[in-house]
Amino acid sequence: MSAWKPDILEEFERLDLPLPAVAVAAGEPPDQEMVATLIRRTPGNQSRRALLYVHGWNDYFFQTHHADFWAGIGFDFYAIDLRRYGRSLRSGQLHGFITNLDDYAAELDAALEVISADHDQVLLMGHSTGGLVATLWAAQHQDQLVGLVLNSPWLDLQGSAVVRALGTPVIQALGSSRPTSFLKLPDAGLYKRAMHLSHGGEWDYDLELKTSPSPPLRAGWLRAILQGHQRVAAGLDLQIPVLAMCSTKTDFRRRWHEDIRSVDNVLDVDQIASRAALLGRHVTIVRIDRGVHDLVLSAPEVREQVFAEMRRWVGAYLDAPE
Repeated sequence: MSAWKPDILEEFERLDLPLPAVAVAAGEPPDQEMVATLIRRTPGNQSRRALLYVHGWNDYFFQTHHADFWAGIGFDFYAIDLRRYGRSLRSGQLHGFITNLDDYAAELDAALEVISADHDQVLLMGHSTGGLVATLWAAQHQDQLVGLVLNSPWLDLQGSAVVRALGTPVIQALGSSRPTSFLKLPDAGLYKRAMHLSHGGEWDYDLELKTSPSPPLRAGWLRAILQGHQRVAAGLDLQIPVLAMCSTKTDFRRRWHEDIRSVDNVLDVDQIASRAALLGRHVTIVRIDRGVHDLVLSAPEVREQVFAEMRRWVGAYLDAPE
């Protein structure tokens, strides 16, 4: 495994996690390495407990203020850019493509091995699609985690405009027969307009790593998501404590209006809350008024509420490190 090296973000460093067993997809160059990237806030190993964050679709880790929050309450912060995303995407690779969400165990297992070498407690967190990935992986690794935090997780197959537009049978058929075929959906650029500094938002993220419009959805990827949703619906029986957070309001309108800066315009938040209640025996559900899809990117006073809720949950349900 390679050594830690400076990251694109100041006061962070990154570690390549090679994935030599991962096969290239049809149309991908065979000579490009397949890796995931582990990112950590420096200085590392200041605490015996750590948090590992998993991003969502068309995303990468850039939310440094989020890392600062966890460091402030005693967690060393780590994030992972999954294969074919962000720092891990290589030229010619299919952005975000995968056909089975369980395949992400390769990089998540590797990340946990690195983190566990210096930490006694690991808390897992996922956002949106990363919330689904984290939930499924946590269900099979509960003995290695102290808890699970979900930020607007995509837990329900009917919980987005994508599925309503295409229909489940179409997705299943195409995903099986032509997994790399893409499903181009309209993207009015509303998320970028609401979030990015160049359009009046607050956040100056890299538009090469988090693009607008979004990359085309691949049929095999979407089929994998639906299969993950079906597993959630069947029940995972999580025994570890879970915090599931989402906004109080969804708005799927495709025309710009200022309210987009204070709603979830990606997923159905009522369905998130309903599905989250079925994840396990000890689930705390928190609804955030005026929260956007990535709750930690909400307006300053709103994200302070998000941080307050996470701080309260940690204090109530996670043991302090010895």
